[in-house]
Amino acid sequence: MSQVKIDTSWRKVLDQEFGREYFRKLIKFVKAEYSSQTIYPLGKNIFRAFELCPFNQVKVVIIGQDHYHGPGQANGLCFSVNNGVQLPPSLRNIYKELASDLGTPAPQTGELENWSKQGVLLLNATLTVRANQAGSHQKKGWEQFTDAVIKTISNQKENVVFILWGNYAQEKGKVIDLHKHFVITSAHPSPLSAYNGFFGSKPFSKTNDFLLQHLIKPINWSF
Repeated sequence: MSQVKIDTSWRKVLDQEFGREYFRKLIKFVKAEYSSQTIYPLGKNIFRAFELCPFNQVKVVIIGQDHYHGPGQANGLCFSVNNGVQLPPSLRNIYKELASDLGTPAPQTGELENWSKQGVLLLNATLTVRANQAGSHQKKGWEQFTDAVIKTISNQKENVVFILWGNYAQEKGKVIDLHKHFVITSAHPSPLSAYNGFFGSKPFSKTNDFLLQHLIKPINWSF
């Protein structure tokens, strides 16, 4: 669909998806929401994860569930927040594990754009949300679209690392071909579950070890 602003590399591999009836209904719903409600992220950032990480550059996929729904937080990348915004609890825990895993200082900003530009697709299952209403755009079609994204990556690429934190992401990752890709699973980094298997899971070093084994440039997680 011409009104869908998304990187051309993704447009090519997802072209059929954009023509499906559910996606047309989804776009109609999203446009109506933006015209009548406060919706996050900004409209220009709905597909930001795809713009910053073109299909042919995807090395790693991290799957989130829903955007942050507070003012100024969501920026189109899962777990990421805009510069100057206080780090949400899950992201603080991600940075704690990063520092423990790699022995390097945690980033000073919650803006994860640098990960995306290195080939990390920061994909939320639902790409929009109403202000202060968590989950308000779930079951409107976004999940079907992002399932198709994951399946397309799995089918058309090889040696991608999928990082699945928590039950929701792991359920969504069931379409991944385990013979072609490396899947890292653990508890979610939220305060409710981080001490039940997220801390100590070493996703960052495991990812880079796999990439190096396959002669793929590793990720500079600490940027």
